[in-house]
Amino acid sequence: MHLNMSRQSLLIVLALFCTYFIWGSTYLAIRFGIESFPPFLMGGVRFTVAGIVLFAVMRYLGAAMPSKQEWLGAGVVGLLLPALGNGTVCYVQQTVSSSVAALSIATAPIWMAIFSSIWGHKITPKEWLGIAIGLVGIVLLNLGGSFDGDLMSAFLLIFAAASWSFGSVWGKHLAMPEGLMGAACQMLTGGLVLLIVSAYAGESWPAEVSARSWGALLFLIVLGSLIAYSAYQYLLKTVRPLVASSNTFVNPLVAFAVGVWFAAEHVTMTEMIALGVILVGVFLVLSVTNNKDI
Repeated sequence: MHLNMSRQSLLIVLALFCTYFIWGSTYLAIRFGIESFPPFLMGGVRFTVAGIVLFAVMRYLGAAMPSKQEWLGAGVVGLLLPALGNGTVCYVQQTVSSSVAALSIATAPIWMAIFSSIWGHKITPKEWLGIAIGLVGIVLLNLGGSFDGDLMSAFLLIFAAASWSFGSVWGKHLAMPEGLMGAACQMLTGGLVLLIVSAYAGESWPAEVSARSWGALLFLIVLGSLIAYSAYQYLLKTVRPLVASSNTFVNPLVAFAVGVWFAAEHVTMTEMIALGVILVGVFLVLSVTNNKDI
């Protein structure tokens, strides 16, 4: 029993490490990827390929074929997370830096606290305070000129965070394939949705793809999807959704660092202050640990 607990603790730590540092780097990878690829096409290829690979591996290892109900549950989460959540981020990163995109997504735990109330979680005064502070940080980010008056980009990033959060919470109450087969089906369905959106938007395969964009796509498929997305799904099944989303503490810091280091992105003092305000709000929300249902 002790060995099983120790093994689970180690897996949780490893999974958190993946979501903290790999996902913190994916914002810059997305920026490099859309230098050549249209955003929805890139996201669609990323998740479809990763989903097919993981699905094939799981079937080879003996995983059962998902039932219709499990495909439906995985499809709902695939729509909300890879398609609406990540696909929207890819689209918006055409006009905002990877650092600002990561900073806006840092509101995810706040949305999770709100959506968890649908399934009976009572929002505590401490969480309400965290939600209010987080929203102040978002307002500060916008007033500081990070979106240069582009309110639609700000709205879309908040929508992406809300969609991702709603799917993360709802997914715990839906029929889902066992183990990593669930992640495979979610990525596959989400990727196919993005490919359909790409075709509808008139996107086409680029005539020329830079080595940097190829490398970014490979990074997103292998590390960002096969490893980190699977790790996130493991966390959602093992710990509270708010703890699973604690990567949003670290992702903006990693995104800031790699953005400045590898892409010479400029981070303003206002953005740093906004980051601090948002993370205070997220901390207050995540520090509520007395309700195991969330």
